Amino acid sequence: MYLGVNIDHIAVLREARKVADPDPLDALSICKRAGADQITIHLREDRRHMQDSDAENIIALSTLPVNLECATEPSMIDIACKLRPHRVTLVPEKREEVTTEGGLSVEGEQPKLKEAIKRLQAEEIEVSLFIDPTLTAVKASEDLDVEWIEFHTGKYANIYAMLYSNLSKTHHSIPELELSRKILKQMLQDELCNLRLLSCDAMEFGLRVAAGHGLNMQNVSDIVEIETIEELNIGQSIIARSVYVGLEQAILDIKSKLIR
Repeated sequence: MYLGVNIDHIAVLREARKVADPDPLDALSICKRAGADQITIHLREDRRHMQDSDAENIIALSTLPVNLECATEPSMIDIACKLRPHRVTLVPEKREEVTTEGGLSVEGEQPKLKEAIKRLQAEEIEVSLFIDPTLTAVKASEDLDVEWIEFHTGKYANIYAMLYSNLSKTHHSIPELELSRKILKQMLQDELCNLRLLSCDAMEFGLRVAAGHGLNMQNVSDIVEIETIEELNIGQSIIARSVYVGLEQAILDIKSKLIR
């Protein structure tokens, strides 16, 4: 399984002080040495982390393919067409959100979305749509004639955290809440089944399948078992782990989980 390392959170740390350090560009050689297959960055409209110069330098100098995430806003598509990364993943954006909270709306008539896809493909840029794992979204993505989809795995990650970490509001010592844990376990299995079935459907439609959002060392193993998912894009958990073990080791650790 391929690994795209999202290095946005290096820029998050830099922007906390509005200084020049740490520079996301410095991560490129480390990512390659550790076995990453792709660099993923998200250039947001509000430039809260990655800046235009970051995107330009990373795309120009990376020896790994670069997956640029951006909104369908025409000004963002202008930048993507100018920089010509290997792939553009179109994502939804809300200025008030901390992180991307859900998948792109792809159903129905979407003139802006269709125009963005057309412009990107005219520049020989692969297009991926970041979508919620629903059959409607998969079918709509097929109709839009893109090369890739990326499933938003936030629901899976949140259920896992509720079940196996202190984010759960249940308490093991309260008998009447044991059913809630059973329900969470079933919800987790249902979401895994959903991801498996939909990734098979997508493959049959001729779409390549990636997944990402909220994945980490603890919850990624079951996702890896879904053979029709080719690629995972993981960022925050890798950068967070790198604070303790270093970036190269953090990537090596997650790569070890991706072996089928």
